[in-house]
Amino acid sequence: MTTTRPVQKPITGKEDLGDLTRPEAALAQFYRAFNGRDMALMQQNWDTSEKAAMDNPLGGIKRGWPEIRSVYERLFSGPARVRVEFFDYTLHVFDTVFFAVGRERGQLEAGNDVLELAIRTTRIFRFTGGRWRQVHHHGSIDQPDLLAAYQAAVKKSGGPAP
Repeated sequence: MTTTRPVQKPITGKEDLGDLTRPEAALAQFYRAFNGRDMALMQQNWDTSEKAAMDNPLGGIKRGWPEIRSVYERLFSGPARVRVEFFDYTLHVFDTVFFAVGRERGQLEAGNDVLELAIRTTRIFRFTGGRWRQVHHHGSIDQPDLLAAYQAAVKKSGGPAP
């Protein structure tokens, strides 16, 4: 199933995960793991091989599950709380690969700091072991002031270095 018109209904992680052979369920699983700070669920969502890669505003480029995991572990264990939802996205599904291109919105709360987040996001999944597993994530913050504030707030709260 490929969507040509952007989907505005957000994926929050609160959706029924049910059938992880559905791309939407794999995306919902990621957001449930992220927003719930659930490392075990995050590991289920990602391809845990050295083929996985992530490029985001907090961790830079990370290659392989051990490096990717370390970014989530630091973020999940720190006092900063980040919650996001995925919206304004399109799905592009092929035989054994799908990618989702859209936006994340949400908040970062770190002490007295509260930031409204706006992140451009692409996630790529491959079908393996009877389900979709994430193999790549790229996130970008367009606004330089927001990017700097986001990185500073997470770093100040003990999260991953930008």
